[in-house]
Amino acid sequence: MTAITLDGEALAAQIKGELRVRVEALAEAGVTPGLGTILVGDDGPSSNYVSMKHRDCAEIGIGSVHEHLPASATQDDVLEVIRQFNADPLIDAYLAQYPFPAGLDYESALLTVDPAKDVDGLHPVNLGLLVMGVDAPLPCTPHGIQVLLEHYDVPIAGAHVVIVGRGLTIGRPLANLLSLKRPNANAAVTVVHTGVADLGAYTRQADILVAAAGSPGMITADMVKPGAAVVAAGVSFEGRKLLSDVADDVAEVAGWLSPRIGGVGPMTRAMLLRNTVESAERRFEAGG
Repeated sequence: MTAITLDGEALAAQIKGELRVRVEALAEAGVTPGLGTILVGDDGPSSNYVSMKHRDCAEIGIGSVHEHLPASATQDDVLEVIRQFNADPLIDAYLAQYPFPAGLDYESALLTVDPAKDVDGLHPVNLGLLVMGVDAPLPCTPHGIQVLLEHYDVPIAGAHVVIVGRGLTIGRPLANLLSLKRPNANAAVTVVHTGVADLGAYTRQADILVAAAGSPGMITADMVKPGAAVVAAGVSFEGRKLLSDVADDVAEVAGWLSPRIGGVGPMTRAMLLRNTVESAERRFEAGG
C-alpha cells in the first residue's frame, strides 16, 4: 500500500492565496491586518519559527510587529509588551512565543493577552468557547490538522480518532474540535499518552491516528490499522535535525500520511494567518 501524502505545504500555499485576496479587499477599505509576535530569549527553534511567521505575513500583505526581549527580561517587562499589544489598534492578533526562559511565568502572560487578539487560540477563554462549541479563534495546529484531513477527503464524521498526546497545543484542543457536532468533525475521539502501557492496543483501532507526543519514532507500522490516516503532529529535535513521532515504515501501512517536513507545520502557520485576517475583518466590520 502506498499512502496518500497529506501535503500541508501545498495546501498552505493555496490557503495563503485565498487569504491574500481577503487582505487585498481589506486594503481597499483602508485596513491592513496586523500580526504581533513577542519572543523572549534566544531559543533557536522559536526564533526560526517567529521569522517564518513574519515571512508569511509579508508574502500575503499582512503587517507585522516583532518585540524581542532578552532572556534577562523580567515578568513585568513581558507583561508591559503584552499590554502595549492589547492596546495597539493596528495589531489585530499576536502571540507570545512559547517556551519562555526559566523563571518566567508563561501562563500568567497568556492570561494577560486580550482573548480577541489571541492568534494561537490558546487563551483559556477561547479554549472554553471551543469546548462550548462557540465561535472563537481556534488553536492553530488542531484546526490545521482538521483542514488538512478535510482537504484530502479523509472521512472524519463517525470515524474513530485516536490522539497520542494530551498537550495543551494539540492533543486536548484537537479532541474537543473533532468531537464537536459540526461539519468535518463529529468523530469518536480517544486520547492516550505515553503513560499508557500498551499504546498499540488503542492505536490499532484508529481510523485517524494523530501522533502528538514529541517522542521520536514512537508510532511504528505494527501500531497502525491498514488504510488509516496518520498525522505526524509531534516533533522533537536532535541537534538541528527534526524528528517525527511517526516511524518511516508507517508509510507501508497507512492510507494517508503527513510527511515529517511539509505536513502539519505549514498548516499551523496558515491557520495563524487565517486567525489574523479574521480578526482584522472583525475590526473592519466593527468600524475600527
